[in-house]
Amino acid sequence: MTDSQSLRTMMVDTQVRPSDVTKFPIIAAMLDIPREDYVPAAAEPVAYMDAPVPLGDGREMMDARTLAKMLDALAVEDTDEVLIVGGGLGYSAAVMARMAASVVMVEEDRAMASEAEAALGRASVDNAAVLEGPLTDGAAKASPFDVILIEGGIETVPDSLLQQLKDDGRIAALFQDGALGDVRIGHMAQGRVAWRFAFNASAPVLPGFETAREFSL
Repeated sequence: MTDSQSLRTMMVDTQVRPSDVTKFPIIAAMLDIPREDYVPAAAEPVAYMDAPVPLGDGREMMDARTLAKMLDALAVEDTDEVLIVGGGLGYSAAVMARMAASVVMVEEDRAMASEAEAALGRASVDNAAVLEGPLTDGAAKASPFDVILIEGGIETVPDSLLQQLKDDGRIAALFQDGALGDVRIGHMAQGRVAWRFAFNASAPVLPGFETAREFSL
């Protein structure tokens, strides 16, 4: 067993399984996909630590526990068409591509989008596409989607993004309120999304997902 394989096994055994994530597709993907291939070179030594991985410019790659629990709560199926908003360097897209029929990942940071596309290409992930553009725009031309994963903190979700969800679709988002945050799962029914609490977590708020502040003298 290589060092990377040992680290992946340790990550799953100490961070994922103890968090009540038992779905085989999630476990299998995280055991097999090298996280170090989807982080900045300087962050490779910390790719498997039980903490978010810094991507630069205030952005982070979610820790394995948070991502795994989000995927578990979304109940991704092998027929699902998935949208990932803010996929960074492509790790979540690689994992989702093992579980779903197709993945579209949107990333507005040009360098991150380019690196994600290259990493997914090197790994021969042929059912995931990377789009460069504003995160809040999603991928309207490729919509609607069965599943939307917002990979980062948010304060609000624009209606234009929710409209890209199929009826009976699911969306996972990490709502951040100051230093506190919680992951919620939304279910689309008859044009409206009903949210339910899933678990507590925290992440920096993604660009464009801040609540507009009112200023007064």
